[in-house]
Amino acid sequence: MSNYRRAWHPGGTYFFTVALLQRRGNDLLVREIDVLRRVVADVIARHPFRIHAWAVLPDHLHCVIELPAGDADFATRWRLIKSGFSKGLPKTERRSTVRRRRGERGIWQRRFWEHLIRDEADYRAHMDYVHFNPVKHGLVERVMDWPYSTFHRLVAHGVYAVDWADGTQVARVPFDE
Repeated sequence: MSNYRRAWHPGGTYFFTVALLQRRGNDLLVREIDVLRRVVADVIARHPFRIHAWAVLPDHLHCVIELPAGDADFATRWRLIKSGFSKGLPKTERRSTVRRRRGERGIWQRRFWEHLIRDEADYRAHMDYVHFNPVKHGLVERVMDWPYSTFHRLVAHGVYAVDWADGTQVARVPFDE
């Protein structure tokens, strides 16, 4: 088993990317958005965390979340979200021999990408990245047109202007997937 280096920081704020196993042409996450929403709410009820930003795309999602003080266990939260979502769907996906032997579904990539937010500039860059991602992937022309993100809630709270990033690249998002 690989020894992945994770940044375990109790009470930390993290950026995550979580992807489906079969990404090309797969719209499962938006097609089954109600299942995903229910599972995330259930996990938050049992293992609290604060959502700062979240965008669900057809085949992957990005988010910025904050763990409670003294808690660094984001791995359990993602395990529960991924398994709860998988259990909420009929077993129709193709599975490799290895996944069948291990009793695994063929829905999610096994791991996820996480990044511990270091400072306010890092936080802003990742918040912007999450919300601009549907535009980057050509799903919409304007951030405000993507229905599966926290952008609309943040506009209502005055964090973003409704026309934020319209027609422009977001210059302060220096990284790529």
